Amino acid sequence: MTTETFEFQVEARQLLQLMIHSVYSNKDVFLRELVSNASDALDKLRLEKLRDDSLDADVSDLHIELDVDKEARTLTVRDNGIGMSYDEVGKLIGTIANSGTAAFLEELKEAKDAAGAEGLIGRFGVGFYSGFMAADEVTLVTRRAGEGQGTRWTSRGEATYTLERVDDAPQGTSVTLHLKPADPENQLYDYTSEWTIREIVKRYSDFITWPIRMVPETREGEDAPGPETLNSMKALWARSRAEVSDDEYHELYKHISHDWREPLETIRLQAEGTFEYQALLFVPSHAPHDLFTRDFKRGVQLYVKRVFIMDDCEALLPPYLRFVKGVVDAQDLSLNVSREILQQDRHIRMMQRRLTKKVLSTVKEFMAKDADRYATFWREFGTALKEGLVTDPENRDAILAVSSFATTHSADEPTTLAQYVERMKDGQDDIWFITGESRQSIENSPHMEAFRDKGIEVLLLTDAVDEVWADAVGEYEGKKLRSVAKGEIDLDAEGAEKTGEEREKQAEEYAGLLGWMRERLDEDIKEVRLSTRLTVSPACIVSDAHGLTPALENMYRAMGQEVPRTKRILELNPGHPLVKGLHEAYRAKEDRTELAESAELLHSLAVLAEGGQPKDPARFVRLVADRLERTL
Repeated sequence: MTTETFEFQVEARQLLQLMIHSVYSNKDVFLRELVSNASDALDKLRLEKLRDDSLDADVSDLHIELDVDKEARTLTVRDNGIGMSYDEVGKLIGTIANSGTAAFLEELKEAKDAAGAEGLIGRFGVGFYSGFMAADEVTLVTRRAGEGQGTRWTSRGEATYTLERVDDAPQGTSVTLHLKPADPENQLYDYTSEWTIREIVKRYSDFITWPIRMVPETREGEDAPGPETLNSMKALWARSRAEVSDDEYHELYKHISHDWREPLETIRLQAEGTFEYQALLFVPSHAPHDLFTRDFKRGVQLYVKRVFIMDDCEALLPPYLRFVKGVVDAQDLSLNVSREILQQDRHIRMMQRRLTKKVLSTVKEFMAKDADRYATFWREFGTALKEGLVTDPENRDAILAVSSFATTHSADEPTTLAQYVERMKDGQDDIWFITGESRQSIENSPHMEAFRDKGIEVLLLTDAVDEVWADAVGEYEGKKLRSVAKGEIDLDAEGAEKTGEEREKQAEEYAGLLGWMRERLDEDIKEVRLSTRLTVSPACIVSDAHGLTPALENMYRAMGQEVPRTKRILELNPGHPLVKGLHEAYRAKEDRTELAESAELLHSLAVLAEGGQPKDPARFVRLVADRLERTL
């Protein structure tokens, strides 16, 4: 057969050099990764055979085999799983960019410690390359189930690798490591040692549901022993809590999630009766880098009677809990269940409701009993959880109960809506909030001035989802949720001194200016009116009570939705010297050409104050420069 030689990509070479030159302190993890890959291959073959009875593949004895040759100093990890075709080897092994190598290398630079670096191996799907930590050369031989020809891949982890088609490859994949000399000082142990291999398998892979076999060493004078299974294969979710250590749970979590850190919480759930299932869920201690991307793989592993069915079963948890990892083992589902069937299955919907409520009740326990864990959870996953306020009305109250928000009451401590209501001033009927990109920008917003002066607490909402959920929820315990930047605001009922008569008189006095400015700025604004929310700034822009904010309009457009451009309202502060001067100039001058420019500048300043941009930035700059020149 012809052997072809290929060059690694630049990023691939960088990654291989990191592996070879011992970036990772714990070299043992290479065996964990190779066994995990083999287990996945067996899962995929079992599932493929369930879906396609005509597949020419032997599934009678699926297993993982570890083969040691002390003289040749090789270790082989072999499985009889799904295998790979020639093209798949070239794509998945030769081109590691498919595994997110660029992101891997970036996060590796940012990893704060060696343990963090080690965990990135599996998380980015580049576990195969961890073999180069322990080997000078790696040979992979594979044949995809149902195909007649196999493929051999070989590399020394340098600039190139070779690919060759082979006729005698068994079904599945074998990875042979030509081991480096042992170097215990650098934590590179003798991986031809039976004891070392047993200890690594027990530590990392005892829960793997397929047998991991190895032929024990033959003692002099003894008959050659048969293969021995190294792992217990006991499903942790099927064992009682007393039988399983926290370390075992954490290893299962790391196997499932490819996350090196320990989970924040382990959740066990067992349902008995007409529909039986067991669940073992994990709440991570940190958010994955791609949690808010479209390609994020969400869902938990689905088993039926201990048989692996699906890796990322989205139907078992709602999208806003996509960060939860784990295993659900159902007793009464069909083994050939599909994703389409799952979406319609009433048992699955029952399970989703129960699992969702269990996760939310766990977060509620954090809040009540462990402030530090709750703070960690909310910092990492609060933004995702708040999506449920929009998409899951059934659990909206439960989500609100475990949600907390930044507030003007404290610079450091977030508050719940219940705590906000307890602190409301006498006569205050509404829960006030403001949305924006950062706490600093919205705290300094002109919309906040009257609330700050009167000591009225405001929720400071800076996540994109906050623009949506506040409108969807509408109220809490009979108190309306109101934006300080929308609609007319009358704080008189909450302690203001100015009477309605005084305000009416002022409105009449300014009616001419307001009407004139409305005509001059007709292309951009719907109305000009006097403001009760401003105390320092001359003007601000507000939306209608039921209108869309600019941030929400931009969000919908980013999602590909057509949103008609809406005119907003310009509010003026009649107590500000600039507005008073504008009013006096309007009444005194018949030629209002220059005054029109001042009105335009005032509108642009209001747009800038809320984080927007003038419609014509260049014109705005010219007008400002002209005014500055006149003052010199």
